[in-house]
Amino acid sequence: MDLIVRPSKALNGVLSVPPSKSYTHRAIILASLAWGTSTVYNPLLSEDTLASIEACRKIGAEIGIDKEKNIKIKGVFGIPKTPADAIDVKNSGTTLRIMTPVCSLCDEKVVLTGDESIRKRPMQPLLDALEQLGVKTTSMAGLPPVSVLGPLGGGNCMIRGDISSQFISGLLIATPLAGKETGIKVITDLKSRPYIDVTLDVINKFNGVVERGQDSFRVEGEQVYKSTNYVIEGDYSSAAIVLAAAALTESEVTIDNLQTESKQGDRKIMDILRSMGANLQATEKAVTITGSGDIYGVEVDLSDAPDIVPVVAVLGALAKGKTLIKNVGHLRFKESDRLKAMTTELKKMGARIKEGKDFLEIHGVDALKGTKVHGWNDHRVVMCLAVAALRAEGETIIDGAESIPVSFPDYVERMLELGADMTIKT
Repeated sequence: MDLIVRPSKALNGVLSVPPSKSYTHRAIILASLAWGTSTVYNPLLSEDTLASIEACRKIGAEIGIDKEKNIKIKGVFGIPKTPADAIDVKNSGTTLRIMTPVCSLCDEKVVLTGDESIRKRPMQPLLDALEQLGVKTTSMAGLPPVSVLGPLGGGNCMIRGDISSQFISGLLIATPLAGKETGIKVITDLKSRPYIDVTLDVINKFNGVVERGQDSFRVEGEQVYKSTNYVIEGDYSSAAIVLAAAALTESEVTIDNLQTESKQGDRKIMDILRSMGANLQATEKAVTITGSGDIYGVEVDLSDAPDIVPVVAVLGALAKGKTLIKNVGHLRFKESDRLKAMTTELKKMGARIKEGKDFLEIHGVDALKGTKVHGWNDHRVVMCLAVAALRAEGETIIDGAESIPVSFPDYVERMLELGADMTIKT
């Protein structure tokens, strides 16, 4: 599928962005491990979170979706059931990296695999940590498919934190159910730290306890997760795309379901937009942006908010002056190498952008040019290129639009309601 985008001078309206994908994954998985029945209200039902639902069903959780699209989950409580066959996580890296430690709680070997993109995602640091905790693992040179054979016994492990915080999130969710206390030592800088905050927040809501040190965690074993009703908040990474589109046009847009005190690291987009000169007004649960199209370059460290790097790159491409996005080397291990993807495609549109090992340097231009670009089968790349196309001269055709439902299923519909000129072509 192609997404065809033509320039738009202004966007106007009020919308709700999708619920948080990060919170939805964690709530589904923790409810599936809990005693009793939980309801997850206002979840994101996307391709990625549906992969987590199917994975949790395979380990014995009973999961249904009601007519209001809330998720009702009866947890397995105790040792998860060993799946009859491999767990296919599709394109969901979060499902893979959290469910791998969870599946090490099973009595027998469990295999986890996914699509072509997933089979390129590094897993060795997590597998090494699990081996230290008594789990036998196999992989294809540290890449999926992977297998785990428990039991996850607890003990002490060391793990890298500079490739993916999801490794640590998976350990933090699984180890409270291990047979004894677990100590987790992070031996490198911890990237994407706010995602750990999100994980700990959801663990706490399901009655789990984790003690956090400066670069370590202590987890008491034989804990019991208890069911709860959990409401998912709006997603800042999706909101960032809409806010950026409004900042680049003569627009007034309100997003009415954002928690301004959220633990999501991607809420940093608010500070970035303000520093670039955009006018934002926030209340407890809503954000309004008034755009003029005139913004200014910034220098920003996005090590803790990697998912907004593509959209900040688009902002930088059209800002006055220089934008430097630094400490984002871990972005190469997402659905695509997003540093390379955004550099390659924005250059086709006339952007002045330079890719480094762990940075993007961008010198803004007045306007981009419409052309045919590649979406890299990556939902964020496709949607962010569509934002750039709003300020491009002529028509832009972006392939890979079928990836959009991974995180923002009604992206095109919501943008059309605001006044954007977009069309899906199959």
